Amino acid sequence: MFVHPFIRKRHESAADTHRAKALAASPKPRKTRNLDLSPSPSSSTGLTEELQCSICLDVFTNPVTTPCGHNFCQICLKEFWDNCKDCNCPICKKKFNQKPELKVNTTLRAIVDLYKKRNRLKIPEVLCDICTKTKLKALKSCPVCQCSYCEAHLKHHLTIPGLKQHKLIDPVKNLQDHLCQKHDRPLELFCRDDQTCVCVICTVTEHKNHNNVLVEEESVKKKNQLMKSQTDVLQMIQDRIKKTEEIQHSVKLRKKNAEKEKADCVELFTDLLRSIESCQSELLEVMEQKQKAEEKLAEELIKELELEITELKRRNTELEQLSHTEDHLHLLQTYPSLCSPFDTKIWTGISINTCGSVETLRSALAQLQDTLDKKLSQTVMKRIQQYAVDVTLDPDTAHPEMTLSEDGKQVRLGNIKHDYPHNYKRFNKYIIVLGKEGFSSGRFYFEVQVKGKTQWCLGVARESINRKGDLSLCPENGNWTLWKSNENMYKACESSPVSLSLKVKPQKVGVFVDYEEGLVSFYDVESRSHIYSFTNQFFTEKLYPYLSPWTIDKGKHSAPLIISRVSYNE
Repeated sequence: MFVHPFIRKRHESAADTHRAKALAASPKPRKTRNLDLSPSPSSSTGLTEELQCSICLDVFTNPVTTPCGHNFCQICLKEFWDNCKDCNCPICKKKFNQKPELKVNTTLRAIVDLYKKRNRLKIPEVLCDICTKTKLKALKSCPVCQCSYCEAHLKHHLTIPGLKQHKLIDPVKNLQDHLCQKHDRPLELFCRDDQTCVCVICTVTEHKNHNNVLVEEESVKKKNQLMKSQTDVLQMIQDRIKKTEEIQHSVKLRKKNAEKEKADCVELFTDLLRSIESCQSELLEVMEQKQKAEEKLAEELIKELELEITELKRRNTELEQLSHTEDHLHLLQTYPSLCSPFDTKIWTGISINTCGSVETLRSALAQLQDTLDKKLSQTVMKRIQQYAVDVTLDPDTAHPEMTLSEDGKQVRLGNIKHDYPHNYKRFNKYIIVLGKEGFSSGRFYFEVQVKGKTQWCLGVARESINRKGDLSLCPENGNWTLWKSNENMYKACESSPVSLSLKVKPQKVGVFVDYEEGLVSFYDVESRSHIYSFTNQFFTEKLYPYLSPWTIDKGKHSAPLIISRVSYNE
């Protein structure tokens, strides 16, 4: 192996220095201290000693650990052993029969790097190894010669034929890392089988017949992989930033909705309390009036009874006297008037109704319940209408026999089959049209006027609903709908359809969806009453408004379904 004369000179001077430093080093092992990586004055001195090489007396560079447990800079220990006859530890002098194969202590190196970073130690520039007086900044390093050169001393590598074959690299401080530890040759190749850098000799020994390529070639490949990984990481960062923003927005929106719901609840219960107080006042007044009326009636009945009792007592006295008289003529003359029927009221069916207050209470409670129900319905409708969205029907989804208005707010079934262009979104078997905009989160509400129609079907459907063949109306097939047929037959399209008994025919139907809660509810807008709800659903796709004006039966069902503008009920 060619050794540049400057290298010999450097090694000779370095050997003398290393020997002097080794002799000055204490052979006694130092006590272990708790490592504190902070730059505080109380700990920095002790830590520096712990992380100091005993040969160069500087903070470790690529530290290695001997079998006896002492640590040194990799290059310091190598040079020390290169200039000694025996291979022993510079500190404890333990002799090794053969030179140990040492590898960098990665844990200790990480601690050293962290210490340097936290103490803001200046990373020294790579200087020319050949300069003897003022060391100039190195321009290139040669892994073969194990030296770094300034511009002036680099000329030999650019002019001498033997040196021109050496591969120069950007200046590095740890040139020994670019040498094979086993063969002392430059690590110019990369073994893809073992994923490690190797020298030329390695390729004909333990790495023979392996997939060995130039370091530069593998480096380009690895850089491309790193660039791809970096792109992937950047995309992941962007995705997570976006998700963070979405979560933050959801939290703000949730907080805003919660505050509004709290206010609505307070308003609702305030109204209910007022209604209860009003009913209570009315009830007490009615009960008091009824009590007074009953007491007055009782007084009149008692007076009437007392008069009859007085008259009866008088007659009883006359009868008593007449029954003991000896005046036969007077008895016969008086008998007809005393024995005639007494004109009195029949009191058998007359009584005071002691249950009158209970019946009044029941009536008042029924009235109160009706008031509370109306208040609740009004509050619920008022709250869900705040989530109203502007729905426009999508002509690209409409069945060819459907006719949409220009503004996309009305749909009817006509007698003409339109020549709509074929596309994957259009329904080709069932009379269905979807809204243009889908919703994948939050809450939304819309209203559909069904006045004048004897058959219709409406609700929401997921994006992947089958549009080109058979379709059953049920949540399992991606639709949550309400269906009317045969004038007064209403059904909720569950897996097993649920028949609904509605007192009033809805003229306008409201559809409310809470995506996260898995809820789809239907309301009669005019009566402000709840019709039906699909609960505990699990949505994973966008949901779209779903309308079907059904079929025409001799002109009976020709009225359109109309997307109505929501008018907020007060």
